[in-house]
This record gives sequence, structure tokens and C-alpha cells, in this order.
Amino acid sequence: MSNEEREDTTVYTAVMNHEEQYSIWPADRELPAGWTAVGTPGQKAEVLAWIEQVWTDMRPKSLRDKMQAQGLG
Repeated sequence: MSNEEREDTTVYTAVMNHEEQYSIWPADRELPAGWTAVGTPGQKAEVLAWIEQVWTDMRPKSLRDKMQAQGLG
């Protein structure tokens, strides 16, 4: 059985960086520098679904702030 065919039983957590960009990370591993755990740990599909709900604007925070300051929303 290939690795792709095995069921992924890893528990993941959503992580967010200073630009309010999201990713997933195995919950049992040390977080990479610059990332903070957010949301509730769970199976991959659950964590990805949560990220999809909360990450509604893919632009980095610095770009959103700059555009808002220029009145571009």
C-alpha cells in the first residue's frame, strides 16, 4: 500500500503568520518560527474547512492595510 492510499490519522492544527495567512501543521510538532496555532486541532479535512471559513481575504495583512489607507478597501 502506498503512502497516498493510507488513511491520514494525523491530528493537525491551523496556524497563522503575522500577515494573517493560514496553513495547517501537525499538532504534535513544534510550530515553525513566525507561526501561531489558531482554531481547534482536528483531522486534516476539518482544519482545512475551518481555514476556508475564516480566511476570506487571501491578501497579506500588510497589503490590506496599505490599500485601506489609500482608500482602496
